[in-house]
Amino acid sequence: MLEPRRKTRTLSAELADTLGQRIRNQEYPPGTKLPKEMDIMEEFGVSRTVVREAISHLQAAGMAETRHGIGTFALLPEDNGFFRVHPDQISTLRDTIALLELRIGLETEAAALAATRRTDENLSKMQRALTAFKASIEAGENAVQADFQFHTEIALATQNNHFIQFMALLGERVIPRSRLNPNNDPSPARQAYLQRVHQEHESIFNAILNQDVDAARAASRTHLSNSRERLRMGEIKAK
Repeated sequence: MLEPRRKTRTLSAELADTLGQRIRNQEYPPGTKLPKEMDIMEEFGVSRTVVREAISHLQAAGMAETRHGIGTFALLPEDNGFFRVHPDQISTLRDTIALLELRIGLETEAAALAATRRTDENLSKMQRALTAFKASIEAGENAVQADFQFHTEIALATQNNHFIQFMALLGERVIPRSRLNPNNDPSPARQAYLQRVHQEHESIFNAILNQDVDAARAASRTHLSNSRERLRMGEIKAK
């Protein structure tokens, strides 16, 4: 808990330092959602004002981004010198398919590396992401956050920061339906589509669990290639 008697400005700076360190240590992997304001207030014993000022510090440092109606997400600093894909570069169906082609090359190898390097903790987090994805389907939700989290956990399991940073630079917009059809849709067709995605995720997870490099590579390629074909066939429609 932070010392409550200190000035608000000092508390917010200390809180920003603590949260920033968690982002750098991958406790909050870049691209994932930060805890809710109330959760941070309870953990550190600070006011809502302190939390909001701390988040502002992180935003100014390029380590957080608030998306209205969704939440605040961890980011890498803008001046890191790494390749970036800006939102206006993936605003159309054609752009999204092009990005998937890039992902096929990179994430296929990430899955293969994860199969050789994953830890028990990595597996546990992947399983939690799968469970969250299934729960989202059952609730009639779009499962975008859980989907992105699963792919992020694979990147983390490579133990290679470049794969982690690649996913962080893209964020949840790497999931096509987060942009092309972002609304929740409980229709049978959407539910069936998400069930197929879930099964593909499970195939990747099982290959990584079994440390089967070839199977992990193949399952990841199949999943991302299927995503590309589903886009082309119009299962995810551009608005």
